[in-house]
Amino acid sequence: MRPRSPGAGLIVIALASMLAGCALFFPEVPPPAAPAGAPADFPERYYLRAAAQGRPVFRVDPAQSLVVIEVRRSGSLARLGHDHVVAGREIEGYLAPQEGRADLYLALGRLAVDEAALRAEAGFDTQPAQSDISGTRANMLDKVLEADRFPFALIRVRGASADLRDLTFAVAITLHGVTRTLQAPARVDVDAERIEVSGRFSFDQTDFGITPYSLLGGAIAVRNRLDLRFRVRARRLHGGG
Repeated sequence: MRPRSPGAGLIVIALASMLAGCALFFPEVPPPAAPAGAPADFPERYYLRAAAQGRPVFRVDPAQSLVVIEVRRSGSLARLGHDHVVAGREIEGYLAPQEGRADLYLALGRLAVDEAALRAEAGFDTQPAQSDISGTRANMLDKVLEADRFPFALIRVRGASADLRDLTFAVAITLHGVTRTLQAPARVDVDAERIEVSGRFSFDQTDFGITPYSLLGGAIAVRNRLDLRFRVRARRLHGGG
């Protein structure tokens, strides 16, 4: 986030739970490259084996899936900056609805910041300059998320009901080396060949050991509370491949 006038400043810290620092306060640095492959301990073999045994397993379609995090400013001088939207479009992983299980991951190096369409959906009525967006993204990844050390956000679900269409999942999220279990209301649409899970929930940055940024005694700050919405679409995996 960058100030709208030359003499003012605001840092917005975002996730995915993700904080974003403004380029005004940190020199712009190249974001870490997106890692290749899956996390080292990702249980892909479990799902491939289950599919080979004929059990219903669905592989996430990254092109049809999306996570969006909305980060809002606060403080008496909040007008000097922008709110931000962080988006993850390349979610990978598997769902096994009969077992109430899912494992997904997102490479943080592939996160996007402040896409115009997503800002409009969030109700944000301004659009930061491209230089501000680039600086915000670089500092979010390098300074806050430390994506070179912690390159993935991990999502794990266990024990979800296979029968309900509207339910609340206990979702274990690992970010920046910290794992927290959050309650996530969701809508599930499933048939023999496809599944879609969508919903939204909020959480605090401090849940993940992140201190929301503030200046001038809180006159310029970001809200601790972040809003996340998601849509995960997956297709039936046949024969384990």
